[in-house]
Amino acid sequence: MKLKETIEYRVNTEAAAIEFINSEREKAKAEGYDVLKASYTLKVKKAKGEIVDKGYLVSITYEYVTFWEV
Repeated sequence: MKLKETIEYRVNTEAAAIEFINSEREKAKAEGYDVLKASYTLKVKKAKGEIVDKGYLVSITYEYVTFWEV
C-alpha cells in the first residue's frame, strides 16, 4: 500500500509555483489526503555565461495514509 510520494513539477513563474502549491493543498483536503511538504526552487540554465532558460521546480510530498492507519 502506498503511504506517501514526492512528485516534482515545472512551472514558469514564482507566482505560478505558489498558486499551484495552494491549489494542490486545497485538492488534497477535498480528496482526503495531506500535503506534508511543498517547496519551489528557481532553476537557471546557462550557456556561455548567459541565461538561456529558467523555470521553477515545485516539489510536493503527498501522504495518503499514515503507517499506523494501515
